[in-house]
Amino acid sequence: MTHPTSTITREQALADLADVLGAGGSAAHEIGLDDDLTDHGLDSVRLMALLERWRAAGRPVEFAQVAVEPTLRGCLRALGVSA
Repeated sequence: MTHPTSTITREQALADLADVLGAGGSAAHEIGLDDDLTDHGLDSVRLMALLERWRAAGRPVEFAQVAVEPTLRGCLRALGVSA
């Protein structure tokens, strides 16, 4: 999935996250803002795939930025997007 450079919304971040986790669009709403994403299946391989999507969109997010707070809120913070 491609995004216009540097433009990722909260909804797009959640959609990307749900896609990487293998949760269809209908399951994306089940991911809470402060849920531990490892409980939803986020592992280091999926995290790297997610970061590559965001980097391709022009958002240089580092692994440690998300790994330290593996929640949707943490992802949004790393992306500079309002929660």
